[in-house]
Amino acid sequence: MRLAGKIALVTGGSLGIGRAIAIRFAREGAMVAISGRGKAALDETAAIIRDQSGEVLAFESDVQHVDQVNALIDGVLHKWGRIDVLVHNAGINAPVPFLEMPLEHWDRHMNVNLRGTFLVSQRVCQEMAKRKLQGSIIFMSSVNGLAAEANLAHYNASKGGMNLLAMTIALELAPLGIRINALCPGFIETRLTKPVIDDAPAIEHYLRSIPMGRVGQPEEIADAALFLASDESRYMTGHCLVVDGGQIVKLS
Repeated sequence: MRLAGKIALVTGGSLGIGRAIAIRFAREGAMVAISGRGKAALDETAAIIRDQSGEVLAFESDVQHVDQVNALIDGVLHKWGRIDVLVHNAGINAPVPFLEMPLEHWDRHMNVNLRGTFLVSQRVCQEMAKRKLQGSIIFMSSVNGLAAEANLAHYNASKGGMNLLAMTIALELAPLGIRINALCPGFIETRLTKPVIDDAPAIEHYLRSIPMGRVGQPEEIADAALFLASDESRYMTGHCLVVDGGQIVKLS
């Protein structure tokens, strides 16, 4: 087992990519804490992990609020004493044309996607440093942090900020043995992309931008997250790992 004995926290761990990562980590021997904003989905994911003999904790938490972030991390530390791996997956994406974008839409994307990343990763890194742990931090970014897509100015900017935040923290914390990398998925089948997938003309058009010609699956991102969480990536930090079926190549 590649994560045997590790304590992992997966924010946004109740659905989609976060759920796939939490389940995969548990199968690889990690004790997994998941957080999200919907109790029903959290309970469902926790039940899946327990049914497979995994250990799991579930917390309702909104990552844009510092008090809730602290309560989440305190809860994991109280139960298990440390955090070895963080996958910060919590995020939102609601397309709006730039000329019509309300300020509150911009602010919400920045607060959830970028402020949340800062709040969670800073507190976890502080706890790792305090315990002299050589941990792994994984930000769930996007190809949209590397190449722009129309109607997503707020999302693109937040993901680009996540990538540079990962690089900066990696520079500062490398001497402590704490690694920070960003995962940049392409078009993955989740509840957020389902409306496009279910729209035959729209998905046919979108697939033309993906050289491999298909939509990615959450489990394929979980495979990459497992690599970044494990010792197999021990000489990697400050890297943006793209998993997108070749989409970024065509975009560039």
